[in-house]
Amino acid sequence: MLQEVPMSHSRTIQTHLVLPPDTNHMNTIFGGKILAYIDEIAAITSMKHAKMETVTASFDSVDFYAPVHSGEILELEAVVSNTGRSSMEIYIRVQARDIETNDTKLTTESFVTMVAVNEKGEPQPVAPVFPETNEERHLFESGPARRAHRKAKRDMPHSFF
Repeated sequence: MLQEVPMSHSRTIQTHLVLPPDTNHMNTIFGGKILAYIDEIAAITSMKHAKMETVTASFDSVDFYAPVHSGEILELEAVVSNTGRSSMEIYIRVQARDIETNDTKLTTESFVTMVAVNEKGEPQPVAPVFPETNEERHLFESGPARRAHRKAKRDMPHSFF
């Protein structure tokens, strides 16, 4: 069994300036652009934890709370919030920062599941994590319920038509 590591070990932060080509006709960032940033930071975070390649297994949830406008700074923060045998649940929080006022607002939260794989694409074991802060403890302790929800979704029939 691999030795437990603190959740903070995988913490990753990215910053992006929202530019006009990133935005739609309302001068707000495309949701797909944020999804690409979320997928990228989830990959980096999971690879830091697993110390090997990882693949995206699922976007478990993405909640958009507020728009992000051209000229604002996008700040993403991610951490491995829970682990299975080879899977890692990554929590991502996205904030926008107004460059003039320095005010921030929560714009997006997401949970993404990543799986550690070897060079043949076969799942590989990952170390468990443990929380150190109250926020991390909340994410960690609520992880089994999210895992059960993901499993229930996988077990549903997929042919609806």
